[in-house]
Amino acid sequence: MSLAFAAWELAYQLRFFWIDLPPASMIPTHAEYLKAAFFVAILTGFVFSLSGVYRLHKVVHPPQEFYHLLRGTFTLLLLTLVTAFFYREFSFSRVHTLYFLICLLILLFFSRLITRGSLHWLHARGAHVERVLLIGNGVSANKFIERLLRLKSLGIVLKGVIETKAKQNSEIPQNIPRLGGIDQLNQIIQAQQIDQVFIALSPEEQHYLPVLKELLAEQWVDVRIIPDLGTFRTLHTEVESFDDMPIVTIVQSPMTGWNQVLKRLLDISGAFFAIVLFAPVMMVIALLIKLTSSGPALYGQERMGLDGRTFNALKFRSMHSDAELQTGAVWASENDERRTKFGIFLRKYSLDELPQLFNVFKGEMSLVGPRPERPVFIEQFKSQIPHYMLRHKVKAGITGWAQINGWRGNTSLEKRIECDLYYIERWSIWFDIKILFLTLFKVFIDPHAY
Repeated sequence: MSLAFAAWELAYQLRFFWIDLPPASMIPTHAEYLKAAFFVAILTGFVFSLSGVYRLHKVVHPPQEFYHLLRGTFTLLLLTLVTAFFYREFSFSRVHTLYFLICLLILLFFSRLITRGSLHWLHARGAHVERVLLIGNGVSANKFIERLLRLKSLGIVLKGVIETKAKQNSEIPQNIPRLGGIDQLNQIIQAQQIDQVFIALSPEEQHYLPVLKELLAEQWVDVRIIPDLGTFRTLHTEVESFDDMPIVTIVQSPMTGWNQVLKRLLDISGAFFAIVLFAPVMMVIALLIKLTSSGPALYGQERMGLDGRTFNALKFRSMHSDAELQTGAVWASENDERRTKFGIFLRKYSLDELPQLFNVFKGEMSLVGPRPERPVFIEQFKSQIPHYMLRHKVKAGITGWAQINGWRGNTSLEKRIECDLYYIERWSIWFDIKILFLTLFKVFIDPHAY
């Protein structure tokens, strides 16, 4: 908050005294900008809190920290501009607002840099560190160690493990200190000055929990449990409290709440703009289809989208009207004889997908997401490809991360699903915008489009 106040004041000096140097009679009163500075500082506190900027420093990786800072700063800028637009008593300089954004980002960057450097210096000398003890030696415990070692520079230090299984069955690397058995837990906590205890037990080791509960009840350490989810593929995992009962959500859609609103706004505005832009092209395509082959120019093909709901995906007809009369539902292949001459051109440049902009506008699809598949194929894939059905936790899209990376058409389904899940796990509105931008350079010239 104090940095926002300083950035606002610094921007005022840059705008009216140090850079632009307008005539003295044109310099607005400082009092109005000073009042606004207090408002912006308070707004910064709320926005940064909701954006995750104030998350615990020790558990945030630098890339995540940069993302939270960038997202929080641009959200603050947007809200500031909206507020200034509706504030009629005084007109604030838009150039000043731009300087404010630059100054705030610079101040935030250097303040975090100094803070991180100071903490590293303290951690190297053993000050302000979190000493961690791990109980368990299965797969979950080993995965936790891999992640924990990456946070050592942030002051989180693994002092060692207490193994529960026989040493020969341990998944823990040999270089991790073994501190003893469960019966020595209290002495180990005292001797190692442990701050946090993490319990990572496999399903067959759950019988140790009552003993651990009794022993840890005598200690002042923080206790955290790492659930063993076995072969479950997690998707936006979240831990929440339901009437004081802890619940772990392992599969859920990221498109909820404000995320859902933001994505829908992007879809509506993007689809409307694209429909207006491509309307002449679509009219010409429809006319050429009618002139070069018999049958309708436009048709709807049943596809499966969000939560398994089916809809008719609109497409320009690129094959003969009776293309599936003999073969039934089959995937298109290279040099597919069912294509019309004009259809070859349409499919090569993905122009047959343009009508799906209307599906997006109706809310059946999204601009970005996993490509929708036909239910008849899904019945085959869902039992053959692990985690295939997780791709239906978001709306199907006209373009997606798999298409950007070349996994479309008759290519590896496994790779395509991995890309789809990668997209869902890391979804953000900025990721959607990035994919839309890359689509212009990659999807329309994809060699696998046939």
